[in-house]
Amino acid sequence: MSEENNLVLNSSQPSLGEIKIAPEVVEVIIGIAASQVEGVYSMHGSIANSFSKLFGRQDRKQGVKLAAAQNELKVDINVFLNYGVSVPKVAAAIQDKVAQQVLFMTGLNLASVDVHVQGVVPEKIEATVDPNNIFGEEKEDKK
Repeated sequence: MSEENNLVLNSSQPSLGEIKIAPEVVEVIIGIAASQVEGVYSMHGSIANSFSKLFGRQDRKQGVKLAAAQNELKVDINVFLNYGVSVPKVAAAIQDKVAQQVLFMTGLNLASVDVHVQGVVPEKIEATVDPNNIFGEEKEDKK
């Protein structure tokens, strides 16, 4: 990424130099903060994110789009929520947590945090698979 796209942070001691942060870093902060909110099942990403996940690579900025316009930072967050949660409450919690974490970690204020709920996912059904009998070929002994 070119240095021109970096965000310049206000330093408390300007005589020491300039602090620049890449927008991708802010996107990662936002992605982690949003995914930690109770009621969030996962972040919504692209096909490329899905392929990366298959190969064991996790993209922490998945589902996050940061835009800078006229000295304002705006963020769009795409999420899947757990079934049975209050959508407005979880969305408000995401907005609060994201704005709080970005301010705490970078000192940047977000002009808007828009949450887009892409879907609702039912509770996880955990499959119980015996690693020694993956295909169910061995029958259990009856006593």
